[in-house]
Amino acid sequence: MTDTDDAPADAAGDRAERLPPETRIGRAALRVADLDETTAFYRDVVGLAVLDRDAERATLGAGGTPLLVVERDPDRPARGRTDAGLFHTAFRVPSRAALGEALGRVRERWRLDGASDHLLSEALYLDDPEGNGVEIYRDRPREEWPTDPDGTPRMATDPLDVEGVAAAAEGGADPAGVVDRAPAGTDVGHVHLEVASLTAFEAVYVDSLGFEIGMAGPDVRFVAAGGYHHHLGANTWRGRTTPAAGRGLAWFEVVVPDAAALDAVRARLDAVAAERDIEFAVEARDDGLAVTDADGIEVRVRTP
Repeated sequence: MTDTDDAPADAAGDRAERLPPETRIGRAALRVADLDETTAFYRDVVGLAVLDRDAERATLGAGGTPLLVVERDPDRPARGRTDAGLFHTAFRVPSRAALGEALGRVRERWRLDGASDHLLSEALYLDDPEGNGVEIYRDRPREEWPTDPDGTPRMATDPLDVEGVAAAAEGGADPAGVVDRAPAGTDVGHVHLEVASLTAFEAVYVDSLGFEIGMAGPDVRFVAAGGYHHHLGANTWRGRTTPAAGRGLAWFEVVVPDAAALDAVRARLDAVAAERDIEFAVEARDDGLAVTDADGIEVRVRTP
């Protein structure tokens, strides 16, 4: 990710065309067939607390902060094999000890599908009961991040020292010491999408919303604000070709710091819509706006 002080103005626009560095991901929302089973997974395995619950919806979070909304929608079909949508929701914990505690919950109560050392972060991967991808990760301190010569954080996918992470937990790797709850400070660090077109993804999330492209390859993009490694990922690895239509990701939030930043997003959306034939819809909301992109994915932009 190129540092904003060194980036040429015509590479990603000037600072006025970018999201402020305080920008972050807010809540994510899932549509599911079985509300009870899915809520239990995010409570007992991911470690989120149930903050609110009725027959149709549950809100879960950490430290009193809402992070995930689970909505019952049994009449909606399951996500199709070609549908765009969620690759994973990534819950970021504040320490290696908290990641070790998460690993303890997964080992005791679920199944671990993958574990990687990304140099910038350490990550666990699993699926929820309805096949929605989940990442639980912790960042290394930013001053320790390796970078390329242009300042872009350098990420790899190396084997994780799983036992080292387990030992970092409070009480070590003892299954009897499983910690039920993710600590305060846990948040949604990023959301990773499966899309049909990376060009269309960039038109919405880079040109319109104002994220900066960081790490990129022929079939993947990572974009962020404020020099973070990524707030959003998008890939075409599985050849998704049709818009999201079934269960799975309902929406997610991008939280900007103030009304001026929200107004700047609105202006960029209007400008891109006027200049190009882009398939996305914009809807005003009481707390901001909602954009539905060409892949049928809804992103809500709001202030804190």
